Formats: sequence, C-alpha cells, structure tokens
Amino acid sequence: MMLGRFSIWQKLAAILVVSVVVVQAEDPYRFYNWNITYGDISPLGVQQQGILINGQFPGPDLYSVTNDNLIINVFNNLDEPFLLSWNGVQQRKNSYQDGVYGTTCPIPPGKNFTYTLQVKDQIGSFYYFPSLAFHKAAGGYGGIRILSRPKIPVPFPDPAGDFTVLIGDWFTTDHRKLKAKLDGGHRLPFPDGIVINGHGSNGTTFTVEQGKTYRFRISNVGLQNSLNFRIQGHLMKLVEVEGTHTVQTTYESLDIHVGQSYSVLVTMDQAAKDFYMVASTRFTDKILTSTATLHYSNSNAPVSGPLPGGPTDEIDFSLNQARSIRTNLTASGPRPNPQGSYHYGLINITRTIKLVNSADQVNGKQRYAVNSVSFVPADTPLKLADYFNISGVFRVGSISDNPTGQKMYLDTSVMGADHRAFVEIVFENHESIVQSWHIDGYNFRVVGMDGGLWTPESRKQYNLNDAISRCTTQVYPKSWTAIYIGLDNVGMWNVRSEFWARQYLGQQFYLRVYNPVRSLRDEYLIPKNALLCGRAEGKSS
Repeated sequence: MMLGRFSIWQKLAAILVVSVVVVQAEDPYRFYNWNITYGDISPLGVQQQGILINGQFPGPDLYSVTNDNLIINVFNNLDEPFLLSWNGVQQRKNSYQDGVYGTTCPIPPGKNFTYTLQVKDQIGSFYYFPSLAFHKAAGGYGGIRILSRPKIPVPFPDPAGDFTVLIGDWFTTDHRKLKAKLDGGHRLPFPDGIVINGHGSNGTTFTVEQGKTYRFRISNVGLQNSLNFRIQGHLMKLVEVEGTHTVQTTYESLDIHVGQSYSVLVTMDQAAKDFYMVASTRFTDKILTSTATLHYSNSNAPVSGPLPGGPTDEIDFSLNQARSIRTNLTASGPRPNPQGSYHYGLINITRTIKLVNSADQVNGKQRYAVNSVSFVPADTPLKLADYFNISGVFRVGSISDNPTGQKMYLDTSVMGADHRAFVEIVFENHESIVQSWHIDGYNFRVVGMDGGLWTPESRKQYNLNDAISRCTTQVYPKSWTAIYIGLDNVGMWNVRSEFWARQYLGQQFYLRVYNPVRSLRDEYLIPKNALLCGRAEGKSS
C-alpha cells in the first residue's frame, strides 16, 4: 500500500532518521555524586572542623564544556541544612537551581538533592561555594572551568596544563563561633591568614615543565579581603575574566577582589629552579601573606630569595589596573559570533538604579544595608512563594531604586524589573573600605568607575566600546562603579555584597526579573525534584 508518494516504510525510516538526529544533537551530560561531610582540616596549622566534598578540601573541580548538562547529586551528611551555589554560572531561565535561600530550599541533614545545571552559552573560570549560615568559613568550595567547544576558536594556543588556584582569607575560629558572633551583633575580627588551595604558606605545589606555557584560573574565594597575586620571576598574561576573553595584557601582579575570578597564561621561561607564588591582602593595615611553590620539573634549587613585592600604593594602582581590563572584541565567545557584535553602547537605557551600601546598628546589633534596607530571609524561599502565589512572603518594590536617606531598617527586600529591560546600575560606596558586588544569573558590562559621588555627568567617561563583561565588580572607597546589564534572564536573582559577613547581616536583595506571560521560552518550570519548605511545603510542583 502507498501513502501519497511514499510507502509507510519510507515514512517510518524518515521518522527514525529525524529521531536519531535529535538524539545526536542533544548536548552532553556529565554526572557528579558529591558527599558533603565534616572533617578535620588544618589550613593554617591549627586543627579545625571543615566542610569536605568527597573527603576533599577544597572540593573537586567541576569540569565542563559549553552547553553541557551537569547533573550534580549532593548528599548532605552534615547535622544542619546545606546549599551549594555556583558563583558566575548563569542558570539560564532556571533560578530554581541557583543554590541560595531566596530561590532554593536547603538540603536537610541526611538527605540529598540533585542540581540540574546547563552551562548554556558560557565559557570561563568560576567557583562554587556553600551559601547557607556561615558555612563558607568552613570550606566546601571548589573551582569551575567551562571550556570552549572544539569548533569555537580560542584566542591563544592550548596551554600545556590548566590549574585551579583558589585564594582567600581564612579564620582558624570554628565557623559556628563566627556565625554566633555575627548573630550576637558583632563584627568579625581580622582574619588569621591566607590560604592557597586550602593550605597556608608552602603547602601547595604546582609542577610545570621549563619552556611551556600554562593556564592558571585564580579565584578569590575568601570572606572579606581583596588579595594581590603574583609569581616570582614570571609575568602573567590575562586572557579571561569570568567568562569573557580579555585584551591580552601582561601584568606583574593582579588585584583580585572577593568573589572575582581571573585566568592568566604564564610561560616557564626562567632557570630550572622553584619560585614563590604569593597572595597577600590589599588595603589592610596589617598585611597577611601566603605562598605556594611553582616547581620546575627539572628544578635544581628550592625556592629562595625575598618574596616578590606587591603594589605599595592604596588605590591608584588597583583602579588603573581595573580600567585596563577590557573585552577582546576580536575573539569569539561561547558562540561563533564575535563578542564585540553586541553593541551595548548603542542601546538606550530604560532605567537607572543607584545602590548605596551602609553599616549601622539596628536594635543594638550590627547590620549592613543597601539603600537603607537590611535584608532578612523570609520563612519561604522567595522564588517558591512567587511560583505558588503565596502572599505575605515578600513585597515587590520593598527596596527603592535610589537611596532614600532613611535610617536603616529590616525587610525582605525585592526589587522588580521587566524582562528585557536594559538597565544602568550605579554602586556608590560612601565607606572607607573596598566593596565587592555580585549579581547571580548575569554578566554585566563594567562601564565606569571613579572616586567621589556619581552624577549624570559621570557618563561622559564611560567605556561604551569594550568594557569588560563579568559577574562581580569592586567599588573603591568613597567611589562609584557603574554597570550596564541587559535583563534577559527571567527569575529571582540575588544581588549581594561578596563580603560574607555583610551579606549574612543584610547587605543583599533579590532582583525579580519578570515576564507576566509564563513561557518555557523564557523560564523553565519548577523542577520535579524541587525541595519544598516553609509555606510551600506540601504544594505540588
């Protein structure tokens, strides 16, 4: 029997071919099983309780390629709730997987949760960390690397090796005691030291071969201090910042602020010996320093000589360095089209938001705020309350677009924003410390930064051509930083200080990027395995 011009067997064969093509076209999956436990660690020579992932501190690298699907099954064997967040991985259309309490219920003790992430149209260097309580002070962090697909050209030759370097300040005090100190209304003390990949000085070694070039992905995973990183006798060529290929500028040292990630190439062009790698605090009266070892495989001498010195001035060096970091407009990003094809400088701004940080006391306890609002978590994750239309959990507009001059107060602050709006955000820092700000779910263009107060005239100095695109930016003391951001990712997204005590004590809020027409084109459905808690408990997902 014939059906039209084709037999039924021809039609079945055609369907089979189409099915095979669809299956073959699906992006790859990578599966991870992570066991979260406490264990004894001694990063600075003092034994303390740390958070381990599969028995490791730091945790294992999360390795992927653009568009990979990552299935990460996390077993919480702590005695308290736990969450992991993915610093810089954008969670396109999927804030349910963001791993912060505003979007995700904690994993109860003895239970597991499977994160389903897709690194859609992303490349670059990032890290993950525990976001609840004050777990970040106990470890539980690790590196994330997203490699380009083989057919997408990378603007430098393949390196001989690829290293993760996690630097950060560290406290030898137990994380529970630090949390209790904050809960009691007190500030954190000065850190006890600096760790590099979970070790104090001389505890970490990177082995290389003379004459070859290596990639180092450096992230500041600490709690509050900007750090300067440098390598004795070697220059660093910056090639990528948080998912963006950069103009390839060479530096003797790099200021890396809390929450930031940089990727550099280093050529082993020195004599066959060992060299110091140094991380030291910036903008502090007391300078904390830690070292690792760069070991040439044919080395005939251990590390020696004085440590390479870092910058001695307070702000100018760092500000000028930040301004020198720009997007490589000739390089492809995660897609074949050049990164520079998105002419952000020609798009009309639809809204200007000015955010001012502050520190004060509320009810006799230390608190931190944005535009006078010090964030307090609700009894239900905000994204779940939004999805299930649970009233009374939060109020859109509970934080203003501009500083109000009000005395600091407590609220569950949520700012509403329209999907596909193109927004200018100005971070204005009236304090005498460097600030660091992160926006989940997005990269943004850092178009300007300078001292003093921001005014509309400040726009005249914006870089509207090749400003760096990243997810975390610093704001210098008594200064401002301006960013442009296209709100193309529907969801409930955390905007926070990366100074973790400040974040914990209220210096954060949520940006609700909203489209009234619910569509899978703009946002995925709530995951079938979503944990439900608070007033969402018992609801059907």
